[in-house]
Amino acid sequence: MIMKEIIEYIITFLLYGNANAAKQVGYTSDEAEWHNYRVVIVPNGHLGKEIIMPDLNEAKGERLEVEGTKSKTWVIHTDIIYNTFFFISRAEEVINPQRDEHGRFLAKHSILGINNRLMIPTVDEYARMLMKLLDLPLPTPSFSQIYLTHDVDTIAHYRHLRGAIGGIVRGEWRKVMASLKDIHNDPAFTFSWLIAQDKKVEGAECIYFVKDTEGKGYDYPQYNLNGNDFAIVKQLIENSGAKIGWHGSYYGGDKANWQLGDKAGLHRSHYLRCSIDQMQRLAEVGVTDDFTMMFPDQVGFRLQTTRPVRWINPKTMTLTHLTLHPLTVMDCTLSNANYMNLNEDEAYFECQRLFEKIHQNAGEIVLLWHNTTPTGNTYHHSLYPKLLAMLIDK
Repeated sequence: MIMKEIIEYIITFLLYGNANAAKQVGYTSDEAEWHNYRVVIVPNGHLGKEIIMPDLNEAKGERLEVEGTKSKTWVIHTDIIYNTFFFISRAEEVINPQRDEHGRFLAKHSILGINNRLMIPTVDEYARMLMKLLDLPLPTPSFSQIYLTHDVDTIAHYRHLRGAIGGIVRGEWRKVMASLKDIHNDPAFTFSWLIAQDKKVEGAECIYFVKDTEGKGYDYPQYNLNGNDFAIVKQLIENSGAKIGWHGSYYGGDKANWQLGDKAGLHRSHYLRCSIDQMQRLAEVGVTDDFTMMFPDQVGFRLQTTRPVRWINPKTMTLTHLTLHPLTVMDCTLSNANYMNLNEDEAYFECQRLFEKIHQNAGEIVLLWHNTTPTGNTYHHSLYPKLLAMLIDK
């Protein structure tokens, strides 16, 4: 029953939720059953048994005369059900042990990066093929949803002891004093600017992912969620109509005493760290929507789809209630010297390519701009409004 549920979910997902059309698609190698379907996908025998690397060659169907049918049946010998499972479950990370110093699975480790397939949403290509074979209308080019999201790693650079001392040592004592006088003067306090930019995109859903950690190690610094400074930030966010989500700890992501209550249903992991075991913990503690799913080092389609999808645990072969929202682009991925190291024009071009693929497949846009990046020595203060203008033009 579990495998049947997963197969039915994948077929229906490929057909953009069309459950009636999904009944016309068979997943069987039994030729005696082929006459029951308009399209048959022949299994490779690996789904639910073992994880192997998928066949990345273009899937093609052949139209065959099948005894007992009034019309020919399309037969696809590439197992696109298994391949879809492989990508949307992130099964590759079960069999590939390569990780960076933060324990993250990078694009350069993946079959997608190695084969230069990051910018091709293969699962959505399968979907379009199936819909054509079933004579279904292709999705109307559009953005099904736009999420403008912001990770709040710190709300101020100088309003905690270590930050203030560091600023003074660097000769930034005027900035330190201005920040201590009024948090709105702190360079990291860009919330009003972000809110003003985001409001230009009508219908966009805005989410600020807030930390609730001990503030140690890579989680440093932690701001006091019960303090006056955060109260100012929270009021700004809520007055703007944006939502607050949970920015899971670098060291786990399953904190039980999350102080923002039911808003913990929205989640993104700090440093984009996400393992199979961590995703299972998120599902168990009640996270419903995760926005982590992107390779930190390269833009592209980590899930090989532009659309939100329910996560299948590849270890237990369980269809969970955790929905993965493919992250389109993170600011520092574009500019960081250890990642793509692009200039502003190059970054704009890469984002344009992504947006066009998502628009073609009626997928979701999910942007991640940290509240700290518009103030540094980067181009993100000017690039972000340009990307929003591109979305508005679409």
